[in-house]
Amino acid sequence: MGINCIDAASLQRAFLAAARELEARKEWINELNVFPVPDGDTGTNMSLTIMAAAKEVAALENPNMKDLARAISSGSLRGARGNSGVILSQLFRGFTKEIKNVDAIDTTTLANAMVRGTETAYKAVMKPKEGTILTVAKGMADKAMELAAQTDDILEMVEEVIRHGDYVLSQTPEMLPVLKQAGVVDSGGQGLMQVVKGGFDGLTGKVSDFKIPGETVDLGPSRTETVKRSEIDTADIRFGYCTEFIINLEKEFGEGDEQAFKSYLESIGDSLVVVSDDEIVKVHVHTNHPGLAFEKALTFGSLSRMKVDNMREEHEERLIKDAEKLAREQKAQAKEKAAEPEPAAEHKKYGFIAVSCGEGLSEIFKGIGADYLIEGGQTMNPSTEDMLNAIDKVSADNIFILPNNKNIILAAQQASSLVEDKNIIVIPSKTVPQGITALVNFMPDLSVAENVANMEREMGSVKTAQITYAVRTTNIDGMDIEQGDIMGLGDHGMLAVGKSVEGTAMAALKAMIDENSELVTIYYGSDIGEEDAERMADQARAQFPEAEIELQSGGQPIYYYLISVE
Repeated sequence: MGINCIDAASLQRAFLAAARELEARKEWINELNVFPVPDGDTGTNMSLTIMAAAKEVAALENPNMKDLARAISSGSLRGARGNSGVILSQLFRGFTKEIKNVDAIDTTTLANAMVRGTETAYKAVMKPKEGTILTVAKGMADKAMELAAQTDDILEMVEEVIRHGDYVLSQTPEMLPVLKQAGVVDSGGQGLMQVVKGGFDGLTGKVSDFKIPGETVDLGPSRTETVKRSEIDTADIRFGYCTEFIINLEKEFGEGDEQAFKSYLESIGDSLVVVSDDEIVKVHVHTNHPGLAFEKALTFGSLSRMKVDNMREEHEERLIKDAEKLAREQKAQAKEKAAEPEPAAEHKKYGFIAVSCGEGLSEIFKGIGADYLIEGGQTMNPSTEDMLNAIDKVSADNIFILPNNKNIILAAQQASSLVEDKNIIVIPSKTVPQGITALVNFMPDLSVAENVANMEREMGSVKTAQITYAVRTTNIDGMDIEQGDIMGLGDHGMLAVGKSVEGTAMAALKAMIDENSELVTIYYGSDIGEEDAERMADQARAQFPEAEIELQSGGQPIYYYLISVE
C-alpha cells in the first residue's frame, strides 16, 4: 500500500529511524575508508552529526513541519563533524529549507527538497569531487525529479531512488581511482545510503523503535568495570591513558588466545576488561603505551571505536575543580560576601584558536600565541558546536582558526558562517606542522587580508609526514601494505611502508627532503620514548647534515612521529 504524502509526525519517525540505522552501521562505514590508518571515522562523524539532530527531533511533541525542519537543520549544523558530517548537515539544511513551509510532503516537494539539499551541499565544498557522497546525493536527487513526474506514490518513488542510489554508489570506484585501487565504494556515499534506507524503513513501518540510543560505550553487560571519580582523585595514576577499542575478529580467538592477550595487556597496564564473542572483542585498559595495545590487537583483526583519554589531565582538572569548590565553601562558612566576578579577558584585535591533540603540541601552540585550544584531530574531529563554543571564549574582533586537519576545515568554515559579531578567518591548515608555521608567521602589524596571504603562503611550503600503522592489508600508491605495517603518510599520498617505526620514518624523511630543505622538525608521540626519539633525531642529523634537525615532544596518540620539512 502506497502513501501520497508525509506529514510532520511521519517525517519525525522516518528521521529517527534514519539516525538509528546510521548509528548501527557506522563501524562498517568506517572500515570503507581508503587509507588503512587507525582513524576510519567517516561513519562515526556522520553518526554523531545526525544524532545531534535526532536528539532535538526526538524532543519535539506533536511537531509541525516548521519546527521539525528547524530541529533537523539546527541540530545537524551544530553537531556536524568531519567533512562527511558537514556535507550531511548541508544536505539536511537545503532539504529542510524546501519543506519548512508545507504541511505535508508529496512526491514533487520531496524531489525539490532533495535537489535543493544537493545544491546546498555542493556549494559548501570549495572543490567538489565526483565519486563521493555528493555524487550519490545528486544521483538520487536527479532520479527523484524524474520520478516525481511519473508517480504520486512516495514509497514507490523512494524505493526506486534507493535502487538508483545504490547503483551510483557502486560506480564511485570508477570515478575515483583511489577507491578502485582499495577495492571499496565511497564511505560517505554509503553512509548517505544508510540514512535514506533507514528513513524508508521508518515510513513503511519496518522500524517501530524510534528511541535514540545513548552515547555511552558498553564494554559488556556483566563484566564492565567502572572507576569512580573519587577513586581516580586519590589514586596514584601509574598508567596514564584510558584506552578502549573493539577488535573485529578476522581469525580464531579461542580461550587460549584470549588468556594470552589478557596476559600481554596486564604486562603493559591495568584496569583490564576484555569481553569477546564470535565476531568482536571489546577491550578496556589503562596503559602508558596505547600503541602497543593496538599493535597486539591488530594480530587478531581490524580495530574500531578506538578511544584514548589522558587520565592525568582529567585528574588535574578535577583537582582544580575541587580546590575551587573548597574555596567557595570556606568563603560561605566565613560569611564573606560573594566573590566579585573575574574581570573579562582583555578584548584584542586578533585572537587564535587551534585544534591540537597531544600535551606537547598544545604547549607549542600556547607558546606561539594560541588563545584557545580545541582537543581533537584525526580520530576525534571536533564539531561545529565545539568551534562555536571556542569562538565565544575568545574576546577578539578577528579570530583565526587553525583546523590542522583536512577533515576539520569544513566544520570550522561552517562555524564561521554562523558567527555575526566577530570576523572569523579559517586558515585551511591540513596538518599540525602547517598550523604551527602559519601561526608563527602571523604579523600583528599587517591587515587581516595580508596575514591570510602570508600565513597560507608560508604553510604551503611545509611538507608533512605522519608515521602510523596499517589496520588492514591493501595497496596504496603502488605500495603493498600488510596489516600491522608501519606507514609514512605524506601530504599527497603514501611516502613509505616498512616493518619498523624508525626505518619507515627515515624513509619518509628521505622522500621529502630535497636541496631546498632547511629545517626538519620531528614531533614524537605518546608511544615513543625520549631515548628512542633522540636516536631517531641523531640518525636524521647524520644522514641529512645540510638541514637543521629539531626534536619536540608532541605527545600525540596514534601517530608515532609527525615530521615537517621546510
